[in-house]
Amino acid sequence: MLTRIDHIGIACFDLDKTVEFYRATYGFEVFHTEVNEEQGVREAMLKINETSDGGASYLQLLEPVREDSTVAKWLAKNGEGVHHIAFGTADVDADASAIKEKGVRVLYEEPRKGSMGSRITFLHPKDCHGVLTELVTSASSDKEH
Repeated sequence: MLTRIDHIGIACFDLDKTVEFYRATYGFEVFHTEVNEEQGVREAMLKINETSDGGASYLQLLEPVREDSTVAKWLAKNGEGVHHIAFGTADVDADASAIKEKGVRVLYEEPRKGSMGSRITFLHPKDCHGVLTELVTSASSDKEH
């Protein structure tokens, strides 16, 4: 069962400049940064609030680290802006399977490593009214995997 909005992913050309905008404009501070080589991005997670299920909601700022990454291709086509929305779940495997049974394409056969040790998968935007949708099980709630 999806429990919350985990994060909204925002693609940007310059991570440091974008982080500074969100800090100066809204007072959001960086909670976590990392480079995800598999996804080809450098990212910053800005915590917005805690949630009732023990998780949190974030803005995820994404800067490509190589031209062949999905985010780099997306930026070339669309420019900066909202890239995806992510919903938190206690069991990404079960929820992805249940959603797939409803006819929505799941982009990864098996969930992959996401931010902060999470497990993630994506749903095809054409099956989600034009919205690239991510399912996330945070490392703290991932007991079996």
